[in-house]
Amino acid sequence: MADPPELADFVAERGHALFRYAYMLTGNPHDAADLVQEALIRLRNSWPRVRHKHNPESYVKTAITRLHISVWRRRRREHLVWEVPEQPQSEAESPLDLWDELAKLPKRQRAVLVLRYYEDRSDVEIAEMLGISPGTVRSQASRALDKLRDTVTQLRSLR
Repeated sequence: MADPPELADFVAERGHALFRYAYMLTGNPHDAADLVQEALIRLRNSWPRVRHKHNPESYVKTAITRLHISVWRRRRREHLVWEVPEQPQSEAESPLDLWDELAKLPKRQRAVLVLRYYEDRSDVEIAEMLGISPGTVRSQASRALDKLRDTVTQLRSLR
């Protein structure tokens, strides 16, 4: 069965933006591509009702966010790397990389910060997308920002 032309147009127009959004959540291009692909499959199955009732991009971003949360709930907490570093790099020698620090946050806190500051979403929108209360959104954002502030303070004191 062929895809509707409107769906193909939507994917052609918004595919890169959806990938960037997924990349912000995952920090990994391969995981981001998987999330976008799975979300677009879900959109394809729901296209007749979504295109008339909802904003398709919002539907896909919500699907990406929920898929991301369900994936990290199942995964173990280890972070695999391609190559073992030859020498450990001390934190005092390395510059602060906000993306690395963001990746160290718990997944829900990272998702809240990405939705709030990268996507410019309101607390109510974030709560709906993540399936949590607006109060939880605010507390997760506060905790995440506190952790980032502490990291910056620690790194500055080491220098």
